[in-house]
Amino acid sequence: MFRSSRKTYSYRSSRSLYQKKKPLPRKWILLSIPLALIGLELLVRLIVGVSGKTGELSAFQGEPLNVTAYRLKYLDRAGKTFDGLPNQGQLTVKQSPVMGYRLVGNQESQDWKINEQGFRQDQAIALDKPKGEVRIFVLGGSTAFGQLSSSNQATFTQKLEARLNQQVAAQKANPGKFRPTVLPYFADELDKALALPPQIRENRYTVINAAVPGYISGNELSKLAFDVLPYQPDLIVVLNGYADLLVPSTQEGSDIPGTESLLESAPRHLFVGLTQQVKNLFSQLFLVKAFQYWVLQPQTSLKQVIPPSEGDASLIQRMPTEADELNRRAERYRQNMGQLARLTSASKVPLIVALQPEVTSRGANTPREKEILEQLGSQYPQQVKAGYSELQRSLDQVKKEVPQVTTFNFYNAYADFKGEAFQDAIHLTDDANTALANRLFDAISKQLQLQPKPYGGTQPPGS
Repeated sequence: MFRSSRKTYSYRSSRSLYQKKKPLPRKWILLSIPLALIGLELLVRLIVGVSGKTGELSAFQGEPLNVTAYRLKYLDRAGKTFDGLPNQGQLTVKQSPVMGYRLVGNQESQDWKINEQGFRQDQAIALDKPKGEVRIFVLGGSTAFGQLSSSNQATFTQKLEARLNQQVAAQKANPGKFRPTVLPYFADELDKALALPPQIRENRYTVINAAVPGYISGNELSKLAFDVLPYQPDLIVVLNGYADLLVPSTQEGSDIPGTESLLESAPRHLFVGLTQQVKNLFSQLFLVKAFQYWVLQPQTSLKQVIPPSEGDASLIQRMPTEADELNRRAERYRQNMGQLARLTSASKVPLIVALQPEVTSRGANTPREKEILEQLGSQYPQQVKAGYSELQRSLDQVKKEVPQVTTFNFYNAYADFKGEAFQDAIHLTDDANTALANRLFDAISKQLQLQPKPYGGTQPPGS
């Protein structure tokens, strides 16, 4: 009999082969999740740093970068941010007792620069006006400010300044191409002289952008009285109207939105503040930002960034739906602009007031503008046109009360414009800002024209 050569295994050893491994303790699993997230966060930051995109991603706040650059960041009177308010914008404003809020001085981004006085200028403006300088101040809201423009130089205010100074330089270089200061005697020469473009006063022109995003007529009146008149303006241009249609008639002007509701309840204020801090902390993770920026790509989406804003209300929701409310908002506009007109008249400063352009005058001329109109909805055009009609009536009344005021309605200014004019409902492209500067140049140059004197010699030349 042969013995079996098969090896035998003990019961204990076979059981150890098939015994299930003990699961990790739950606390280690919970601990590994944040550690993994931290590791991924560091890895993403390393990759972004190597690619040279750190600055770009740091500025990204879940929307197009130029939108964030122009979104308002609110500070209280002490210069601190408001707990509970989203403050991811870069354009900082500070609470003001007389103007609601005002731009903080000495700030800049790659899209804009604010000087020490809070004007959108590259350089400070001296309180004492230099001899030979003509100062033109521009008041208004976000359209006048140049919302979404690529730089200070791309705004219509800077282009208007350049156009005026180019005219002076051309007059000096080629006086024969402009209407002479003394008209010739003979009729045929007189006709030729009058056919030439008129000259403007040969001064140095400075156009100062004193507009603030979100301002309505009440804010602009305060801005004129407290911030502009001390700088001895020679001409005031006001481009406004649209924001007055958005703000309830119970408000005299625009203020920092949401602060009243936050202060009504201390527990709610604390809860909203803590919630907002958590949201802000989460949204600043590069892991989150990278996924949004390169995967979801919201930076290519259309945003209607039109202050003053309250929560997530759309433009159609902020427009007045009742005729009485529309009339009250238009009456507020009339009263404020009438007071502004009387104030400039008393100061002997010429005033130009223009209702600002708006996209529904264009139609779907370009793919971008078609997208804007579709986003605004089918009821919006009718409401905004009714609003502009009431604003025009208000402006006509102001003109009757103060005849010296020059008024324009730029609602249809881009009806025949070639190319893209609007980036959203009211904010202009850089090319459209050039066109607006040209329109204002035509209006302003008439007020600056030199009136030629008739020939005053005792006898005609050559006799």
